[in-house]
Amino acid sequence: MKAIKVTAFQESANYKVPISHDFRESYPLPPYSTIIGMVHYLCDFKEYHPMKISIQGSYGSTVSDLYTEYEFKNGMKFEPKRHQLNVNGLGVSRGVAQVQLMIDVRLVLHIIPADQTEVDNIYNCLKCPREYPSIGRREDLAVFENVEIVEVSQHRLNSDLYSGEYVNGIQQGKRSNWAAYIPTETLKKADYSLSDSHGLALDMGTQYNLNKVYSLVKTRKNRPAERRWDKKAVTYIEFKIWEGADVKADNQGDIVFDV
Repeated sequence: MKAIKVTAFQESANYKVPISHDFRESYPLPPYSTIIGMVHYLCDFKEYHPMKISIQGSYGSTVSDLYTEYEFKNGMKFEPKRHQLNVNGLGVSRGVAQVQLMIDVRLVLHIIPADQTEVDNIYNCLKCPREYPSIGRREDLAVFENVEIVEVSQHRLNSDLYSGEYVNGIQQGKRSNWAAYIPTETLKKADYSLSDSHGLALDMGTQYNLNKVYSLVKTRKNRPAERRWDKKAVTYIEFKIWEGADVKADNQGDIVFDV
C-alpha cells in the first residue's frame, strides 16, 4: 500500500480543542480532521476523498499568547454602548482572548488514500503546493521539509531499515520526546504492549476522541444541517522502538499508526 509521507516543521501552531473557548487550548499534535482539511484544500477537492491518516511528532514547549477576538450574533443590530464595530448596521464585539501555542513543532504525516490511483495527484499537490501550506489556523504556516511516496506494510523491523532506537534524520539523526496518536484498538495488540528491547516501549499517555470526518444531518425543518463528526478514540503517547518490533511501517522504518 502506498502513502504520501510528509515531514513538516512549524515555528508555532494552535490545534484548537473544540470545547475550549475563553482560553483556546491546543492539542499536542494536529487532529485527523485538520490534516484531512489541509490535504483537501491543497488538492482542491470539492468533496470528501476517503483516506487514512497517521500523525506523529514532537514540540519544544508551549506558550500563552493574546489574540483579537470578534463576536457577533446573526441579525443583531449595532448598539453603540454594546458593540465596538458597526458592520453594515450589524453589531460586532471586539475583545482580547488567550491562545495556547505549540512551539517548534516537528511532524511526520502519512496520508493513505483509499483510492490508490490518487497517490500521485496528492503527492504533486503537496510537493508543489498552490499556496504556502498551513496546519491549524490560517496563520500557522508549515514548512514541508520533505514529501515523498513510500510503501507501507506489516513487517518486523530490522537493521536493514534502521539500527538502535527510533531514529529520525530531522535533527542530528535523533528524535527527542517523540509521540504519536495511536488508535486505542491498536494498543490492545500484543506487539504494542512490549516494553523490553524486542518491541515497542510506551510511556503513560493521554486519551482523546479526535474528529476525523463529518456528515451533514438535517434535524429540523427550516434549520441548517448540523455537522455530525466521526470521532476516533486514540492515545497520545511517547514511544520508542527497537529492532525486532512487528509493526506496520513504511519502507524507511517509520511506524504508521493509521486510522
